[in-house]
Amino acid sequence: IAAGTGEFEAGISKDGQTREHALLAYTLGVKQLIVAINKMDTTKWSEERYQEIIKETSNFIKKVGYNPKTVPFVPISGFNGDNMIEASTNCPWYKGWEKETKTKTTGKTLLEAIDNIDPPVRPSDKPLRLPLQDVYKIGGIGTVP
Repeated sequence: IAAGTGEFEAGISKDGQTREHALLAYTLGVKQLIVAINKMDTTKWSEERYQEIIKETSNFIKKVGYNPKTVPFVPISGFNGDNMIEASTNCPWYKGWEKETKTKTTGKTLLEAIDNIDPPVRPSDKPLRLPLQDVYKIGGIGTVP
């Protein structure tokens, strides 16, 4: 999510891309989410802006079907590399992210949030399954996926 003034608001507006991506992810079965709040350097690492984005984002991902308490919110600057791999000194107010799953998990960086994604259970004991996009009925041949 872009933290810039106007960018965040455009993303979570009724037809915004952020809102659409959250809905698509949930619809496609994505169970775990990480919210990286990018471009925090453009807000001069404003804690108020960070909290505002968390509040608004939590409200709309809850409506989509996610539990905000299971979602880590990480303030980052992709351009400068802040809070990506190592904790940044630009946001002394930031104490780290926290997510509640079976166990409480905490961390500071985006990498730590990614490392703490629980791998999904794979039905490896079942036959191979492939997703189909379209099915065609061809005369004389039959139904072809």
